[in-house]
Amino acid sequence: MNIEKAVLGLNELSSYIKDFLAKNPDNYNEIDVEFEQVLKRSEIENPWFTIDNQKFALKQWAELLTVDNLNSWLKEYSPSKTSKKVGLILAGNIPLVGFHDVISVILSNHIPLIKLSSKDRLMIPFLLKKWKEFSDGEINYEFVERLENFDAVIATGSNNTARYLEYYFKNHLSIIRKNRTSVAVLKGDETEDDLKLLANDIFRYFGLGCRNVTRVFIPEDFVIDRLFESFLDFKEIINHNKYANNYDYNRAVYLLNQDKFWDNNFVMLKEDDKLFSPLSVINFSRYSSLDEVKNFIAENEENIQCIVAKNELGLESIPFGEAQNPSLNTYADNVDTMKFLEVI
Repeated sequence: MNIEKAVLGLNELSSYIKDFLAKNPDNYNEIDVEFEQVLKRSEIENPWFTIDNQKFALKQWAELLTVDNLNSWLKEYSPSKTSKKVGLILAGNIPLVGFHDVISVILSNHIPLIKLSSKDRLMIPFLLKKWKEFSDGEINYEFVERLENFDAVIATGSNNTARYLEYYFKNHLSIIRKNRTSVAVLKGDETEDDLKLLANDIFRYFGLGCRNVTRVFIPEDFVIDRLFESFLDFKEIINHNKYANNYDYNRAVYLLNQDKFWDNNFVMLKEDDKLFSPLSVINFSRYSSLDEVKNFIAENEENIQCIVAKNELGLESIPFGEAQNPSLNTYADNVDTMKFLEVI
């Protein structure tokens, strides 16, 4: 495979996505209408994939897939001299979540055997078709219902599914990913803008991604209402039927159990030491010493995807508002996919 042509093809794909997102629907051409139909059908098949969230994901990818970004990423790796077949079992919790694995395999000079998630089965094939056209047919891939005759596998699933996958693929080179989530650590002097950016880290994709914040650490004297005020830009989220069902269910459970929680009619805050929280709920805990937070993070490291905080706290963190903007060299579960693909 000609890697240079593939990179140039991705750059063209980036420009195509940007052009589409910038257009007024009244000015769509035939290809734009096809793109729009993929978005609409994806939302019909999976109501969590709203047009807005799909366009957000596309915008992030369009920003990443430039020649400069791709070459800067790829220069750290060597493409394989021999193409192998790599099975990919993709997740479907947020739009295009499996696309990074697909491009990693292809740009490593391997052939992905792609088992799509039933929740995200339209956009990736559409983008790959366009990429192949823009690359003069240089890239190769296959869509499969069952993985057979592969040399390695990369699979993503729930913790329960991962145990099954680890057993099933125990005799193969593999990366098996499990459930993860993200946390935020507040110092207490965050501005209103900081907290509004944090709201993006919490609510984008309805909180369904591993990079969504589900647990917030706050100082002992932090006023909870500050969080609720920063969330107001997302108040319309409650009008989404599936999200509202989760909110109503969890609220009813807390009321029946007489649990203490804070509620603003579209999200609940619960003082809880658990890392993972139910959809529509954010767990929080107060700390008196940052060492308490660091100890918790160290103990739960394998379940934490990223930490959102100010740099001055001395944590390996990302800025507020950046949780859903990973770079090309940001890998799920912090396992370097490209290094894995170099040696299979």
